[in-house]
Amino acid sequence: MTTPAPVRSVLARYAELTRDAMAPYLAAGEPACYLYDLVRDYPARPGKGIRPALLLATCQAVGGTLRAGLPVAVAVELLHNAFLVHDDIEDGSEARRGAPTLHRQLGTPLAVNVGDAMNALSMRLFRQNVERVGPERALRIFDEVDHMLRESLEGQALELGWTKDNRCDLDLDDYLRLVLKKTAWYSFIHPMRIGAIVAGADGVDLNRFDAFGFLLGAAFQIQDDLLNLDGDAASYGKEIGGDLWEGKRTLPLLYALATAPANERVTLAEFAGRRRERRLPRQVLDIHRILRASGGFERTREIAHALAAAAQERMDTAFAGAQEGPDLQFVRTLVGYVIDREV
Repeated sequence: MTTPAPVRSVLARYAELTRDAMAPYLAAGEPACYLYDLVRDYPARPGKGIRPALLLATCQAVGGTLRAGLPVAVAVELLHNAFLVHDDIEDGSEARRGAPTLHRQLGTPLAVNVGDAMNALSMRLFRQNVERVGPERALRIFDEVDHMLRESLEGQALELGWTKDNRCDLDLDDYLRLVLKKTAWYSFIHPMRIGAIVAGADGVDLNRFDAFGFLLGAAFQIQDDLLNLDGDAASYGKEIGGDLWEGKRTLPLLYALATAPANERVTLAEFAGRRRERRLPRQVLDIHRILRASGGFERTREIAHALAAAAQERMDTAFAGAQEGPDLQFVRTLVGYVIDREV
């Protein structure tokens, strides 16, 4: 699979439209220097924009309009940025979108409050859907958001709990369950489902997006795990090796824990059980060597490609009856993007 250049341009266009549409909702207020000015920080940092792009492309592909979809895309993206602030704190992350994380800049208390404020602002936007799309559709959208939040929080709990308890007995099924909860529902399935609701596609079975979104999201997350281990720091935008520093159970790590020689499995388990501040750069390099020598990179890449191929097969089912055009073509080519991307 190859990544057509138009995919990145469509992502960039929808991300810019969403940021521009978000600006009026981030109006100045007091206390500005301790809250409202800070709320603008993460949304202003350019990201991939997959969630608003999928929502808006789906909305238009099934008969909706950009104008109808944009306010909901803004709410979803604002909620996403709130998640990022809190996730960065929970993971102890150093960088986000090419700059220091908010809690590194401001301290944890202020960063937590900024994340809470973005959550509150996104809920206000979702409530305003009552006037925009009517109470019935607004309630359906909020039901989707409610499920998305619950699944995401459960996924985050699994990931944090596995690190806390130093779980080294996990397998591919465990990993994919985590990905379904933390990545697929949140970043792929629900944006498509919400886009269809906004479009007023009342006859569309929303469940038909689920398998496609799961497979696409799993391929995306696995590629992200690989980029975190082996990507280019300048283009990736996050801390290279951050997953190792944070003790995350990525697929290359799980593969090495299952297949590496016994002495190296002991090294991996001991390293994974340490707190971040007790991990040393030379140890991270040694763990990276073990992961590569185990064949985990190659095996993980094979799984990502298999999932992407399966997603491609589900595309026509997910978008049966959708309008042919640039938005539908964007979703088709997105499958290649998620595994061929370098950022």
